[in-house]
Amino acid sequence: MNRREFLACSVAATLLPTIVRAAPAIRLKAEPVTARILPEGEAPTAMLGFNGSSPGPELRFRQGERVSVAFENATGRSSAIHWHGIHLDNAMDGVPELTQAAVEPGATFDYTFDVPYPGTYWYHAHHRSWEQVARGLYGPLIVEEPDPPAVDRDITVVLDDWRLERNGALHESFGNRHDFSHGGRMGNYARALFSTDTVRRGDRIRLRLINAATARMFPVKIAGGAGRVVAHDGMPLAEPAPLGELFLAPAQRTDVILDVAEPVSFALRARDGFFPLGAIAVSGSNPAPLGGPVAPLPAPDIPTPDGKAATRHTLVMQGGAMGGRHGGSDFWAFNHRSGMPVEPWRRFARGETVRIALRNDTAFAHGIHLHGHHFHEIGEDGALGHYRDTTLVDRQQSRDILCVFDNPGKWLLHCHTLGHQASGMKTWVEVA
Repeated sequence: MNRREFLACSVAATLLPTIVRAAPAIRLKAEPVTARILPEGEAPTAMLGFNGSSPGPELRFRQGERVSVAFENATGRSSAIHWHGIHLDNAMDGVPELTQAAVEPGATFDYTFDVPYPGTYWYHAHHRSWEQVARGLYGPLIVEEPDPPAVDRDITVVLDDWRLERNGALHESFGNRHDFSHGGRMGNYARALFSTDTVRRGDRIRLRLINAATARMFPVKIAGGAGRVVAHDGMPLAEPAPLGELFLAPAQRTDVILDVAEPVSFALRARDGFFPLGAIAVSGSNPAPLGGPVAPLPAPDIPTPDGKAATRHTLVMQGGAMGGRHGGSDFWAFNHRSGMPVEPWRRFARGETVRIALRNDTAFAHGIHLHGHHFHEIGEDGALGHYRDTTLVDRQQSRDILCVFDNPGKWLLHCHTLGHQASGMKTWVEVA
């Protein structure tokens, strides 16, 4: 897509809803809402959301807390909530067909789970997610470190796109065959939504980027200061990395710590240049900048994989437009099977280390997400790479991942281009 194919975008900051901090119980009501997606002065957009807004409220917890969320479904359609990236009890994972029944209109469901790892996560609908997430049923979820890094502002940045009519209404082309068989539902309007609209020159800020789009890959350039990348998918890097152009597949997250020199702007790379997504304004100067090198975030207590003893399996992505034939029954398949099988793709013993070769035999990139776990990406040299819950495998490429399956239950494994998931590219594993 090029810049001319997008609707015009204002670069003024659009604020996310108010933060909801930890409480004995949180209420999340899924319901019809009106959102301000287009710039001020343009028509609002009728969507779905939580607690009156889309995105829903930012939920903030502290590491190790026990979370209780009362989900009320007032959307008029069945739904459920998935807590993306959280290592939680399987019954709370929010996957109809696998861990719970869908929550019917007018019904409620109580989610209760621990948040063992700090980091940047999010929550979203997981029933007809290709439509419900595109309609706005999602929100940020932040788990704070007991001893967080020294920053002046902690800012959440949600990246998304929307397919809009000229009058601001969502285009009702959900689930069409072209989207499902190609790159998914691509919007014609994209922007960044921020949890604050101003910072001071000299502030050190933490930016938590979340790609909430159902299909769009976001190659993003951040300008306005010197920064370092400190985490991916909620998990810290051993050493902060230089801030170059970021690339976030659907559902991926990246944390950046940046020293502000001028307005902090975000731009999406298109075929013919960069498309502005939004900017955080500068107002005033920090009289006492923190300065100094950016230190790593606290290392998480994660299981150590036994790479030498790992069992090995291969998962092949097949199908789609311009793809070859396969033995599945829908547009997409894993290993010649489309959709949810009755039996799991694999069963693993609790604590077993598994190396999975993800091979993409299609003409499109896929972000593969594993529920209830993180895994190490394996570099071409065999070294352990980033620890993630969603990995991007480019077209006609392969990537190995190494996972310690230490969380018992039935866990979904799927493409997070949600139209691909809906039309075949999903399976599940069982951990004893």
